[in-house]
Amino acid sequence: MGGMKSKSEEYWKKKLTPEQYRVLREKDTEQPFTGRLLNNKEGGMYFCGACGSPLFSSDTKYESGTGWPSFVDALDKDKVELEEDNSLGMHRVEVKCAKCGGHLGHLFDDGPTKMPDGKEATGKRYCINSCALKFKGK
Repeated sequence: MGGMKSKSEEYWKKKLTPEQYRVLREKDTEQPFTGRLLNNKEGGMYFCGACGSPLFSSDTKYESGTGWPSFVDALDKDKVELEEDNSLGMHRVEVKCAKCGGHLGHLFDDGPTKMPDGKEATGKRYCINSCALKFKGK
């Protein structure tokens, strides 16, 4: 009854590419400015690259200049889990898929308070690895 979170590492090694496995399962980070979704400006939905759970809308994506896809908010707070991360000698907040537990990236407090279209924004930056996501256009 554990669902996606109880899948074995062997399952994930077969299902994911080596890069996806390193990021989603081993909490690695893809090199900045290399992800296939970084410059994607198409309207649509971003899903977990491991289990397919919907995570982010293109409406909340913005250009942060950091080298990774950035979003001001998750699609639904129940879709992501936030966890304290004190690795690498710094304090960060890890963003994980709530359905499968896959590592997506980190959450920072340096996001915009207004979107380019003038809508209010959260001031948060969900900094997410491209390889941890799948995109489906509208």
